Amino acid sequence: MPAPLPPVPPTPSQTIGPFYAQALPVPAGGDAAPAGHPGTVTVHGCVYDGAGEPVPDALLEFWQAAPDGSLSGAPGSLRRDGMTFTGFARVPTGRDGRFVLRTLPPGGAPYLAVCVHARGLTHHLFTRAYFSLPQDDPLLAALPAERRRTLLAAPDPGHARARRFDVRLSGEGETVFLSFPSGQGPG
Repeated sequence: MPAPLPPVPPTPSQTIGPFYAQALPVPAGGDAAPAGHPGTVTVHGCVYDGAGEPVPDALLEFWQAAPDGSLSGAPGSLRRDGMTFTGFARVPTGRDGRFVLRTLPPGGAPYLAVCVHARGLTHHLFTRAYFSLPQDDPLLAALPAERRRTLLAAPDPGHARARRFDVRLSGEGETVFLSFPSGQGPG
């Protein structure tokens, strides 16, 4: 009888992560605001799994309007010249599940569109990080008050230019995730 073959490790196409935070980040991906801009605000938080444990290998993409409300972005939005606000950022979580984004406050729609990639997800998830919860937003109006709060990037006490936004993938306090018709984006 031939000796059994040693097990073969799975390839990336056979598994779901943890590849996002290692393979897709871009240098300075969390610095959406131009360097030294006086209006920069920091959005920080943690991604948690269903058991309340930090997810160390998640990747978050942020899209947003510019402070003037424009949505044009910039061609090649991953390119950074240090001067142009592109409205896009890609931020991995650290070993502690935390992320930090430095951006400008969005004009027009008071939120950041967020796409979450994480281990165990067969498809990425969309949500929003609101800087305020407007009463006239139809998406928010359709949610119970306690669920709306999961979408708030709340002011961080003691840090005038910082906001806290945690993402809970499931379980108690699960973040509200959105679905979009085919061909539609998260904006």
